[in-house]
Amino acid sequence: MHTRRALLRSAAASLLAAPLLSAPALAQTTYRIPRAYRPVDLRINPGLEPGKIHVQTAETWLFLTLDDGWARRYKIAVGAAGRNFSGTMRVARKAEWPSWTPTANMIRLEPDVYGPYARGLPGGHERNPLGARALYLHRGGRDTYYRIHGTPQPWTMGRSFSSGCVRLINEHMVDLYDRVPVGTTVRAA
Repeated sequence: MHTRRALLRSAAASLLAAPLLSAPALAQTTYRIPRAYRPVDLRINPGLEPGKIHVQTAETWLFLTLDDGWARRYKIAVGAAGRNFSGTMRVARKAEWPSWTPTANMIRLEPDVYGPYARGLPGGHERNPLGARALYLHRGGRDTYYRIHGTPQPWTMGRSFSSGCVRLINEHMVDLYDRVPVGTTVRAA
């Protein structure tokens, strides 16, 4: 016999067991994240202004400067050789489970890879490379088409892999996304 209490307990247990980031079409794959790749708060040069993002492309780390000489460090994947952004940009827009369409240049350079997706993919699609969240980067008021975004491919961390965007593990991207307002300065070297 099922009691109301048992029903509520079972409903609560199923909610707690559900993945933190759920999207209708997102495939569930288990991947062990190396301890060194987990976000961590570190002491840094106290002269750095808080609230800025610093991307170290060669070392594949992203730092968000915090108050009082601290920064939050995230492991990232970066663009393949010659495709990374550098310089200073601003976060102009933020999106949760963003849709994605490859740029014309991506399709031109790798038609076999990107051509099939020329019409785009909805947010949450298992092949959508933008993952759970995205920060859209602009320079001089114009979209650069570079993004800092989550990825459904966490095994790419620490590698030169993408068409130029900075990728974070989805859960780490959600953490960064929640800490960064529109207008945040991003510096990449």
